[in-house]
Amino acid sequence: MNGSPRPLPEFTTWPTFPFEGNLRLRELAEPETFEPPREGEDGQPCPSCEAPDGAYIWVNERWRVKSLDRPSGLPMVLLLETRSHLDLGDLTNLLAAELGVMTVRLEKAIRSLDGVARVHVNRWGDGRAHLHLWFFARPYGQTQLRGSFLPMWNDILPPVDELRWQEDRALVAAWLAEFGGEAIAEPPRIQWLAPSRLEERDGGADPGGYGSASALDDGSGPPASGSGGETGDPTAPVPPASTGEGSAVPSRPADSTGTGGREEPVGGRA
Repeated sequence: MNGSPRPLPEFTTWPTFPFEGNLRLRELAEPETFEPPREGEDGQPCPSCEAPDGAYIWVNERWRVKSLDRPSGLPMVLLLETRSHLDLGDLTNLLAAELGVMTVRLEKAIRSLDGVARVHVNRWGDGRAHLHLWFFARPYGQTQLRGSFLPMWNDILPPVDELRWQEDRALVAAWLAEFGGEAIAEPPRIQWLAPSRLEERDGGADPGGYGSASALDDGSGPPASGSGGETGDPTAPVPPASTGEGSAVPSRPADSTGTGGREEPVGGRA
């Protein structure tokens, strides 16, 4: 090229491309004589085989689903793995058929989460020999994240709220467990405040309010009469828990199999 800079590809001008400014192409290295071994082949240890079921959010006898170890820039990023040490081309006819079922089922589970518009499914396989498919949830309305650069945006955007992330992991696990297997992920525990902590939070104000010992004795009884519209009557019926759209209680997936909602059990980007 006589030392002149090579023109940038057209996709660098797309609004979905994460970078702007002065960019230049990296020089392409010469081909290697041999492909380097991936994790899990040619005597290399396999992290997927060594990981216990507790490292996943849902498992059954042939498949496991895991999340990243911490929140990232997208609402949810999950991986679907075979339990056995197999790559894509090694799957039996049964596992190949189940891979299609599991891919559709997991995509639906992630797309059912609040604020998710689309789910991107990817498979690379250059870093690990153990089959794993990536599922990336694109936030609703974030059209700039559309397309093939979504994994880049996941590394660029600030992490999502951790409590919301834990709740969504549990919802996906519960959805999958409706069809069999075991949900490992659980929703986060509610951090109840003791009366003394409420006083600290409210600065000790309002001696007759919920932050005082006169309103709350040990945190286990109902609110006093006249506060917040509650009756204070311990015999009054307790309203049922909400199961609306924002609830952490998962709804049962729609039955499309004609079997009462339950099918036969089927079971670092690299």
